[in-house]
Amino acid sequence: MYLPAHFAEPRTTELHALICANPLGALVTSGADGLDANHIPFELLAEQGAHGTLQAHLARANPLVEQIVDGMNVLVIFQGPQAYISPNWYPSKHETHRQVPTWNYQVVHAHGRIRLRDDERFVRGLVARLTREHEAQSGQARPWKMTDSSPDYISQMLAAIVGIEIEIERLVGKFKLSQNKSAEDISGAAQALEGSGKAALAQAMAAPRP
Repeated sequence: MYLPAHFAEPRTTELHALICANPLGALVTSGADGLDANHIPFELLAEQGAHGTLQAHLARANPLVEQIVDGMNVLVIFQGPQAYISPNWYPSKHETHRQVPTWNYQVVHAHGRIRLRDDERFVRGLVARLTREHEAQSGQARPWKMTDSSPDYISQMLAAIVGIEIEIERLVGKFKLSQNKSAEDISGAAQALEGSGKAALAQAMAAPRP
């Protein structure tokens, strides 16, 4: 990933926060048929390992299950808020006419080693935790839980998936938030984004930077 220094985000806490807020990651692998990508919701165990550990599950029918070799290198890409930035939103454009369109975004690349966790206890615990977390965020008066279905049905569904675990060896964050612009131009673009419903990206642009 092309990473100019002014767009680099080195703080692990910020990278972990983006992953937790945007858990659907693109798992990129390389096999006999070339590159492949699977889009999977992950759980981040921030305190497990030097940079954290990712856990998720795959359908047993997914060909990737047969291709995974424990310890193989993988990449998981997490996408945060993103939006088009118009030159008209920069106050300086109206003075100098020396601005062009761009795209602002936040992404995290998690490099690590994957292994299969094909055991019912691991998968059941993972699914239970993911369900509790995301059902709680759904705003329902009565969130769904695994015990809403019969034990036999849940066991059948769990048997159809396989757990995976990725030990993160390197985290790379790119938060492209107009850091190469003046404070006035950043503020102008952030205000325009806020007005167009892109509040998360606007807030990220307006947040103090180290």
